[in-house]
Amino acid sequence: MPYKSIDLSKLSSIRIGPVADVYMIEGDDYPDGAYLIGGANNVLFGTDLPPLMKLSKTYDFIRIVDGVLHIGAATPGGKIVSFCKKHDIAHFEFLSHLPGTLGGMLKMNAGLKEYEIFNRLIALRTKSGWHAKAKVPHGYRTTGIDEVVFEATFEIEPGFDPSKIELFKQMRANQPTDPSAGSAFKNPPGDYAGRLIESVGLKGYRIGDMAFSTMHANFLVNLGRGTFEEAVALLELAQQRVQEATGILLEREVIVIDRRWL
Repeated sequence: MPYKSIDLSKLSSIRIGPVADVYMIEGDDYPDGAYLIGGANNVLFGTDLPPLMKLSKTYDFIRIVDGVLHIGAATPGGKIVSFCKKHDIAHFEFLSHLPGTLGGMLKMNAGLKEYEIFNRLIALRTKSGWHAKAKVPHGYRTTGIDEVVFEATFEIEPGFDPSKIELFKQMRANQPTDPSAGSAFKNPPGDYAGRLIESVGLKGYRIGDMAFSTMHANFLVNLGRGTFEEAVALLELAQQRVQEATGILLEREVIVIDRRWL
């Protein structure tokens, strides 16, 4: 079986996780009940892990076929931006400041402000076949995708704009450089998770080596040797305090992979 031993603390952007045997998907088949991990940029790995799987380099590709952009789900965002710059393709500049691979971006409809990965999507392919964008439920940072995505196609429009890369860089300027899993919580309607967390006194709040960043309260950061237990304690504390103060239950954006949490 194509298993690979992976140190998840090195794979994950928040630098937390044990060493685990991960099933590497080479073809279009994969084990039932396994949890898909990609670039692990919005993931917090626990200590009681379910079976894990990951797309192999087979799905790391990008090409133009009959005027349509075809991208493998294991392709990193930076590689997509470089390709689009070389071929003068517009509307993918925002990926320059989004970590991770295409599959994860599609799963959560990743984006910056109004720029979302679904904006130019034509269709995506899973084990059950090709699915047109209109048939895939999606919204703000969420989708109804419940299968492994292998690849996707996108509309091509000329006009790559390098100045947008600087714009997106400025949009991310208030985000910490410490290891993190990106935004800890989704913004509730009409408000901001960071503002709510700060309003209940948790900006900069620390448990062990985990903390809500002093730069942006909605970023849970690892200040050294942070642990899973410290991270989930902070997530639960923020939800509890914000709900008690405002009645709003913050919805996690970071994905917690642990049998006790899934």
